[in-house]
Amino acid sequence: MQEKWSLRLIRIAALFGLIGTVLGSHMAGSGSYAFRPIHAHILLVGWLSMFAWGVFYRIYKVHAIKLVTAHGWTAIIGSIGLTTGMWLQFMKPFSVNETLALIFYIIGGTILLVSFGLFVIITFLTDKGGNR
Repeated sequence: MQEKWSLRLIRIAALFGLIGTVLGSHMAGSGSYAFRPIHAHILLVGWLSMFAWGVFYRIYKVHAIKLVTAHGWTAIIGSIGLTTGMWLQFMKPFSVNETLALIFYIIGGTILLVSFGLFVIITFLTDKGGNR
């Protein structure tokens, strides 16, 4: 199960990496940096964190598989929720209600915060040698 989550997180990270670099390219080409905070969070939370978690699960043996599953889902849902919420909050597309955008942003960020907390716990439930 751990190997599945490793690959899932790395694949999701790759998608976030592509989206983040496309946004960066768009900003550079247009000369408008309106997407700057969204671009940064997509690359840091979506690309970097997810990739690091995927590699961690490939290297280390975790004893609490249910926590790995909970972490994986909260990581994916939280990253998508936070970055989408930021987009809704800052860019205001489709005349989205500001309260709805803020709630989406806060819930996504909170789920992502839970994900980071779960990961801290998971790091203490691993084999120290790293040998799988």
